[in-house]
Amino acid sequence: MQTSASYFMSNKELIEKLNGGLAWELRAAALYSHYSAYVKGIHRLHLKPFFDEEASESHMHAEAVRLAIVKLGGVAVTNRDSTEIVHTTDYNIMLDESLKTEQKAAEGYAQVLSLIKDDEEMYDSIEQIYFQELRSVEEVTQLL
Repeated sequence: MQTSASYFMSNKELIEKLNGGLAWELRAAALYSHYSAYVKGIHRLHLKPFFDEEASESHMHAEAVRLAIVKLGGVAVTNRDSTEIVHTTDYNIMLDESLKTEQKAAEGYAQVLSLIKDDEEMYDSIEQIYFQELRSVEEVTQLL
């Protein structure tokens, strides 16, 4: 039988990757909220709701990841990833930055999925997030 200390140690890398995903989701929420406020002109009609929806999705993803970390006995981070959020009113730059953000998130969740062992519920939860990130990559690519 695995003790709680050995269980935590065996999941250390998974917790670290999940915390990386959580920090990235917190960054994404800030990025999308920022861009929602700053998008201008005719593009605001379509991009403000898009950015608002992406910010909400990032909050939901953060909550799911946070719960997975707690389930594993880890401590969830509270600070966003330190990658710069580019301030701009140019919608093309906003979309480029959004694409980079979604691609990085999808890559991170692919790594997380490879580390989840013997927990179908957690795997399914993170897999759903991964698929949503892939859909966001596709959507932003089409917007560009």
